[in-house]
Amino acid sequence: MTALDLSSPVAVVGTGTMGQGIAQVALVAGHPVRLYDAVDGRAGEAADAIGARLDRLVQKDRLTGAERDAARARLTSAESLDALADCALVVEAVVERLDVKQELFRALEDVVGDDCLLATNTSSLSVTAVGGALRVPGRFVGLHFFNPAPLLPLVEVVSGFATDPASATRAYETARAWGKTPVTCADTPGFVVNRVARPFYAEALAVHELRAADPATIDAVLRESGGFRMGAFELTDLIGQDVNESVTHSVWQAFFQDARFTPSLAQRRLVESGRLGRKSGQGWYDYRDGAERPGPHTAPPAEAPAYVVVEGDLGPAAELVGLIREAGVEVRPEDGYGAGRIVLPDGGTLCLTDGELPGSEDLVHFDLALDYRAATRIALSASEGVRPGLLSGATGLFQALGKEVSVVGDVPGMIVARTVARIIDLAFDAVARGVATPEDVDTAMRLGVNYPLGPFEWNRRLGDTWARDLLSHIHEWEPSGRCAPSLALHRHAAADAREGTPS
Repeated sequence: MTALDLSSPVAVVGTGTMGQGIAQVALVAGHPVRLYDAVDGRAGEAADAIGARLDRLVQKDRLTGAERDAARARLTSAESLDALADCALVVEAVVERLDVKQELFRALEDVVGDDCLLATNTSSLSVTAVGGALRVPGRFVGLHFFNPAPLLPLVEVVSGFATDPASATRAYETARAWGKTPVTCADTPGFVVNRVARPFYAEALAVHELRAADPATIDAVLRESGGFRMGAFELTDLIGQDVNESVTHSVWQAFFQDARFTPSLAQRRLVESGRLGRKSGQGWYDYRDGAERPGPHTAPPAEAPAYVVVEGDLGPAAELVGLIREAGVEVRPEDGYGAGRIVLPDGGTLCLTDGELPGSEDLVHFDLALDYRAATRIALSASEGVRPGLLSGATGLFQALGKEVSVVGDVPGMIVARTVARIIDLAFDAVARGVATPEDVDTAMRLGVNYPLGPFEWNRRLGDTWARDLLSHIHEWEPSGRCAPSLALHRHAAADAREGTPS
């Protein structure tokens, strides 16, 4: 099954921001495109808006004048659904209400031919449910574009329970012919991206609700240590707190209130207060004229130790040994058992967080980093009873490596580590349930939400038991089930352990 021929007309129903974006993608790819909106005049306005964007593409040398003129000639607005009768593909981008979408597709089915591919751009509803009332449900598929559709490359091609594999293949090949990077997935709450991405928001909110750190500090640690493009609080302000909370609530309800997807009370209160983010002028941050953006908590300068003793293998943090030497701090290696650790001259110990609480006056945890050399900030955590001077020595050591240091409360798994571990866990669970392949999950998370690594790439880097062990420890301290490792992650870690056992 191949992509739709470029001579085949494509229709877009619903002419808001997303509908216009999808129409522009199909138009620039070379298709005749027809716009329809139930509100009189909206389709014509959308056609004018798309024409203006084509003009800007010419100004940026992304289209020639001739290509723009040809595209405009292929774009028409339709006054009724009847004008879509000969279309080979109709993509819906109307309001996220099941009854509205079902009614629309029933009406479309009375107009278009049985070989017309019908697609929904829904991000939160069941593709199976939307297409469930159709006479020919096999030609119905999800085509989930990401906003802005002309710029973001990812498209999730979602097969409902009744979707014909040939229809999904045609949708996939058509999206690829349009210059997009499609991934295939089964019809599951949140599909791939909105399912696997929930912990990025949830863990930041959990750390905040536990009063371990403020939003600005959590965001800075996620960016400057975790390598994420934006922190969770600034990203939800950009998305809209109401939109992000609605997706979280929808996924939670669709999974029968599974604890792993539990919404945040703090975010609920923010939405109830009308602080929806950038669009309302206030969210976690204040965007009103003259408002000052709060900075992250950063520890004052401290003295670096003259030497450190490194016992055992630091695992994901092994790169620190070379960085410490390059900073002029003597490293005295020693054999050790179990997880590696850095020992300061006064006997205090630094360890990469493992999901346990520090729980000792002689122990400081440091957070995971995507790349310890490139990281510009490191988070430290210690118990309230930590021995005086130990936290200062740990701070001075990381400052000697050129890092800003943020000291956060003693929350299990800290910030980056617990976030990455939970993303890995949900990714393994999704693959085990047949939602998507590991390769498609990694592609979706890199392109859909700009993660620095896909979950399976993270897992290969960190080790096959790392996420399982860290989440198991967090679950001991927070036994709500939200951080309990999935069966899929347990199985994967057990298989790795068996492979590593001498015969």
